Amino acid sequence: MKKILYPVLILVLIAITLAGLYFFALPDLSSLKKNVPGKTSLMSLREAEWKKKGIKRASYRVWVPYSRISPYLVKAVIISEDDKFWSHEGFDYEAIKKAVEKDIKAGKFKAGGSTISQQLARNLFLTPEKSALRKLREAAITWKIERTLSKRRIIELYLNVVEWGDGLYGAEAASRYYFGKSASDLTPMEAARLAVVLPNPRRLNASGDQPYVEGRAGVIYDIMVKRGIVIPELEDAEDKGEGSDAVVEVPPVETGGIEPSASGPAPAGVEALPDNPQNAQPPANEDRPRQ
Repeated sequence: MKKILYPVLILVLIAITLAGLYFFALPDLSSLKKNVPGKTSLMSLREAEWKKKGIKRASYRVWVPYSRISPYLVKAVIISEDDKFWSHEGFDYEAIKKAVEKDIKAGKFKAGGSTISQQLARNLFLTPEKSALRKLREAAITWKIERTLSKRRIIELYLNVVEWGDGLYGAEAASRYYFGKSASDLTPMEAARLAVVLPNPRRLNASGDQPYVEGRAGVIYDIMVKRGIVIPELEDAEDKGEGSDAVVEVPPVETGGIEPSASGPAPAGVEALPDNPQNAQPPANEDRPRQ
């Protein structure tokens, strides 16, 4: 009996040791409190895919602070991706339960259930690979993110690094590309459209006429109206040019790189969108968003 238990005990100890090394050797997140993150893991993955296919392209991202992102976009993204964001501690257990049930039925890791904090962990440090090992590491990093960063900082980081198209990262780059304006100037419906494409940003087009995008954006818009986030009457007045003549600050257009955050310098090596996104050529390959 001892001869059987001994090797089993050794294997258990090895497994515990490896798990400890795996989970506790987590990335240092302290720099994310103030500094703009450099190239993310997802960006590196996409660039490797382009290189393998012989495609010459740069990742486009323009960093903007939270104060220069439309509150409509913040709320639309939270409604669409993680409606319990402000109250949970990194995990939506009800959503995870539903996702696990779907995975069991499908016989593989298929369903999502990830919160914004989990998605941030995956974008910054991991890959979209669907495996139990990746999910475990994602959970560990998410736990650390929630205990290191404020909720406001988490959503600011997320909205600046999330993939919004093939080669497009962050709210500012996406706003300029799809709507020819800054992220601070998005209308409620434009914000809803951008939120809709997040689950599949390389297939869905925020400014196109895909039925799914139009229908789902309408649902998000209606939710914002019901919650008092959007007041249609005020929107109509703005469309007619009525209201205050107050000056609204608009973020400057970058010409040579990511705009530095108010709290830290921008990293080198990531290009910004062209000055005039209306005249810019869209990313072109077989994975570009479909009209």
